[in-house]
Amino acid sequence: MRIDRRGFLGRAVAGFGALMLGGCDRLSEQSWVKEFLGSAEGANRWLHRDMLPHRTLAREYAEADISSHFRANGSTSPDDPHYRRLAAGAFAEWRLQVAGLVDRPGAFSLDDLRAMPARTQITRHDCVEGWSCIGKWTGVPLAELLARVGLRPEARFVVFRCADTMDDGGRYYESVGLDDALHPQTILAYAMNGQMLPVPHGAPLRLRVERQLGYKMAKYVMAIEAVDSLSGIGRGKGGYWEDRGYEWYAGI
Repeated sequence: MRIDRRGFLGRAVAGFGALMLGGCDRLSEQSWVKEFLGSAEGANRWLHRDMLPHRTLAREYAEADISSHFRANGSTSPDDPHYRRLAAGAFAEWRLQVAGLVDRPGAFSLDDLRAMPARTQITRHDCVEGWSCIGKWTGVPLAELLARVGLRPEARFVVFRCADTMDDGGRYYESVGLDDALHPQTILAYAMNGQMLPVPHGAPLRLRVERQLGYKMAKYVMAIEAVDSLSGIGRGKGGYWEDRGYEWYAGI
């Protein structure tokens, strides 16, 4: 019987709970166990990163599985004046700024990104609100772009800065660790279902990090920064929603 990644993680959590309830008192007194049980996010990251291979792929689907309607998550039309000017010009003047702990900071147009090796994948988008859709995404692997700018050894995170301003006035941002940044399914998507990425879905560029929940997949990406720490960025939790209580590692 084939067990997919979600099924495996569910059984692993259940098995661990059964072990703890089964009278393993000495185990339950270990400090690492207390730390494990004290953080749901820590448990999730442990299951994903230590029990599964680092390059485990999220499930990919067939063309026939693509959702007839793909619901847009989060912001659907940024009101930032600069973004609106770029959109009015079909993003011809848009440039992705890449900086931080890299050897060769740069600015990349959509044509620059399209000229790089591309990856196309049909995957399921799982929203924290409980809905899912399947879509086809094409873009440049983030690992490819980071290799071109020369990621420095001290870099630990990649931060994505976006065009959408939220209701409280904060600008959307997100971040991932290097395990996810360098994963083969982590792409900067510029096309959806064989067409130019629509504005409601994050044009001109959005992050696809397929092993995590939808709020991690930043839309309207304007700049990328490689950093060694998330402190001092936003409220220091690694993302707009994380600053407001969501988990930073949203693995599924």
